[in-house]
Amino acid sequence: MAPDPAPFFSFNQNRFSYSYIFTATNPGSGNTAKSVFSFTHIDAWAYGTNLVNVDVLKSDTRDPIRKCEDDTCPGATEIYGFFRSTVGLNELFGTKAFSFGPLRNVSLEIGGDANFDNNSASGQKRSGVVGVQLNFGLPYGGILNVAALAYKEINHNEFLKPVFNNGIGVWSGDADFRPTWSVEANYHMDLGFLPAYLPLSLSGRAALVGPKGAGTSISIPGNLNTKTEFNSEQRLTWDVSRSLWGPAQAHRIEVWGAYRYWQNKFGLDHTRSNTCTAAVDPYARGSCTEQSWVAGVSFVF
Repeated sequence: MAPDPAPFFSFNQNRFSYSYIFTATNPGSGNTAKSVFSFTHIDAWAYGTNLVNVDVLKSDTRDPIRKCEDDTCPGATEIYGFFRSTVGLNELFGTKAFSFGPLRNVSLEIGGDANFDNNSASGQKRSGVVGVQLNFGLPYGGILNVAALAYKEINHNEFLKPVFNNGIGVWSGDADFRPTWSVEANYHMDLGFLPAYLPLSLSGRAALVGPKGAGTSISIPGNLNTKTEFNSEQRLTWDVSRSLWGPAQAHRIEVWGAYRYWQNKFGLDHTRSNTCTAAVDPYARGSCTEQSWVAGVSFVF
């Protein structure tokens, strides 16, 4: 009898998560707590990896839905999704030439982001990235990925419409940003030095997006050129199912806490942009810097 063929995916994982961001921000709206429902898919196949993530973020009333201006307004809802796919050069060329020291592989990477938001800005981000990712090994079977990428974004912003700018502006509110650079990094490492009954791990991500212009060739008061954006989250995770039911049930249920830091959110200059510093609206001050604790739970299947 012929042996069964090898499975197409060497790794295939899906997870559903709920998290709560205690002091998220939306530029122009100040602090707003957010509930986040997330679906994440990760797989590895013969030549590379795929990552797909979709978040549904629900703000509190500090970030209301568009065109609602009384105290009973519900919070806005944002849907944000992204994917990243890689092809390893070792696998592509059937070699080990791209592995030495802590470097495990060099990969080609492509990806994209998209969102829809029904708050006052009504963002509709569409972005794409392409570049090279370096894959490193960490202790206890951990991984560190660092990618250098070209980045291109188009978006939408209701504040670019003439009604907000004394008749000066882009009628559609659409923004077409110039191409720029991006650096993305992510890591995961089990804390293997801890006793087996305390399975903790560290993970995190960070991303830099370079200045991408103002998004329009028309000079609009207060619509400044963007600045370098920095977005990061560092997470400590407890594998609850492994603690309760042993290694066979590892990573079925995870509880985690994280710290999120986001400077120049969406590329807005946190020191000069009217959206971030408007004197007429105290809630806007500091709203382009997000610093928040996050608590979450994940169910893996």
